[in-house]
Formats: sequence, structure tokens, C-alpha cells
Amino acid sequence: MLKCFFVVYSKEQIKNIQKSGEILAYTLNKAVKAVKNGISAKELDELAEKIIRDKKAEPAFKGYDGFPASLCVSINENIVHGVPTKNAILKQGDVVGLDLGVKYNGYFADMAVTIAVGKISSQAKKMIQVTKKALDLGIKQAKTGNTIGDIGKAIQTYVEKNKFSVIRQLTGHGVGKKIHEDPKIPNFIPSSWENIKLQEGMVLAIEPMVAMGDFKIKTLSDGWTVAMADKSLSAHFEHTIVVTKKGGKILTK
Repeated sequence: MLKCFFVVYSKEQIKNIQKSGEILAYTLNKAVKAVKNGISAKELDELAEKIIRDKKAEPAFKGYDGFPASLCVSINENIVHGVPTKNAILKQGDVVGLDLGVKYNGYFADMAVTIAVGKISSQAKKMIQVTKKALDLGIKQAKTGNTIGDIGKAIQTYVEKNKFSVIRQLTGHGVGKKIHEDPKIPNFIPSSWENIKLQEGMVLAIEPMVAMGDFKIKTLSDGWTVAMADKSLSAHFEHTIVVTKKGGKILTK
């Protein structure tokens, strides 16, 4: 049986993670407001990095395993880890995922949202709403005594009930002293060895990734961008939360 090691954080440490989360949420909100027809992904990345550094924090993704930017900008069929280039110009009808991490005072937080550029199809709008709601449902299950599987089950059940697919090859994760920590948080019912009990003080990044078509993915030639193999539209939402007796408390507000 594989072993999973995870951290239970103290109240003081959680306050530090929350401070990082507040800077992150503020920055991501500014990036969302800047999204418009004709703006490049690179411009959004530069905006996010400037705000983070102005807040005396650091972009968590820049340089992580060699990633070249601060903000992941994933457009349409690109589900995560989109590299923001100046040639990636947003246009009316695009569905755009923005994923950002912040390090402040030695602690990390992670967050993602998906938004529309102008008018999109009713089905694309529904996919975004379902993914966001699935995150809410997963967070509610992040309470003492539940398991990681309860989070994944809530997400998978709701997404599939609405006729969308949950990506299987990518998961959420622990977060705190590092941007990625154990345990993995699948958005589906996990195998038994992964299905560990949740404890108060565990800090998790819960992040449902949902597609309009099949759940199979591929990595593009840049070595980073993960896209849907069938080129169907996709959506991604994420919050950093702490496990409590009543359910997950959002630290990225």
C-alpha cells in the first residue's frame, strides 16, 4: 500500500496561508476584470505579477519546475497550465481559465476561475456554472471525519448528472508550506489507498476540471499546456480551503 503524508496546520499557520490567499484573490479578481476582447494572455500575466509584487508577495508558479510565467491562461479546449504568450489574443466567445498561485511570508495559496469573453453559447455557460457549483459542493464535504473520497464523489456525481466529464488524470492537492503537497484530491471517487480521512487543519486546493466532451487530455508541444484530446471546451475552478468540523473554510477570498 502506498503511503500518503500530509500536514495538519496550526491556527497561526492557517492565518499566514489566509493572508497569502487574500492577496491571491485580490490579484485574480483584478485579472478577471482586465479580460476583454483583444487583450493578450501575456498582458494578463504581467498585470498579475505586478500586483503580487506590489503586495510584497511572490508569484508561486513563476520558475516552478521551469514554468515561464506567473499566471496560467488556458483558453477554450486548453484545460490547465496554459503558457501566457503575447500571441495568445483573447476574442469574443472564448472561455478562459485563469490559475494563479501566491507565496507570502513563506506560505502558499492556489486559486483558479473560468470566465467568458463576451457572449458564449448556453451550453458553455452551463459548463462554467456546473464546474463552479461542483467546487462549492466539494468544499462542503471537506469536514472532519469525511474522506477525500467524499469530496471527489460530490464533484463527480454533480458534474456527470449534468452530462459533463470530470478530468481523471489531474487532481487537486494539499497546499501550505509548498504549492503542491500531499494528499492528492481527486475530483472523482478515488481508489481505496487514496481515500484518507480528513482532519481539522488540513489545507487543500480543491479544483474540479470539467470538459464538455470526453475526459481524455494531452500535453501540447510547449511542454506545459494541457488540452482536451477531443478539443472540447473545458472549465476549471479552484479554492484553497482549510478542513473544519463544519466543512471547508475558503482561504482565497
